[in-house]
Amino acid sequence: MTKLTTHVLDVYSGKPGKNIKVDIYYVSKNRIKLNSVVLNNDGRSEKSLVKESDFKEGEYEMIFHIGDYYKEIINLPKIPFLNEVVIRFGISNTKEHYHVPLLVSPWSYSTYRGS
Repeated sequence: MTKLTTHVLDVYSGKPGKNIKVDIYYVSKNRIKLNSVVLNNDGRSEKSLVKESDFKEGEYEMIFHIGDYYKEIINLPKIPFLNEVVIRFGISNTKEHYHVPLLVSPWSYSTYRGS
């Protein structure tokens, strides 16, 4: 069973955020990179974000590389307002499923704990 999932919705275009690179880290004294995925045409990962053996209580960080995504679909300034969206969150119960969606535009983002 997948314990950590995400998806991206591009609210600028009203479409899924396809081909967005996402890096996943476990954060303790140091940041430990657990995985790097590219989201599919539905703005979702084809595989688990974190292996079952790496899924433990603690703090995690996901970095969404949205600057690269928007450079492909719109004309951005040389230095975009949002380049990487970093979401840091905690896992307190490893028996539960955690879904961390991202709603994003070139100028804003929001997230929540989904289901």
